[in-house]
Amino acid sequence: MAFAEPTAAPLPEPLLAAPRIRRCTFRRVTAVERSRERTFEVDCLFPDRALPMPLGDLETALPICNACAAAGIFRADED
Repeated sequence: MAFAEPTAAPLPEPLLAAPRIRRCTFRRVTAVERSRERTFEVDCLFPDRALPMPLGDLETALPICNACAAAGIFRADED
């Protein structure tokens, strides 16, 4: 009589959360419609909120905003 070899159950792949941008009081995010596709443009208004500095789309702004070292600009639940 033949016995089936035991097989190991496959391990579930870990769910990785998508990287997210830190919540900042000086950031402006604007939705832009481009041929059936919605993208978001990000501007930084630090330090005086008068002249916006364009950072590009969310993917481009993510490393810039997350590396920001300005004190006190991120929301209290982010620090």
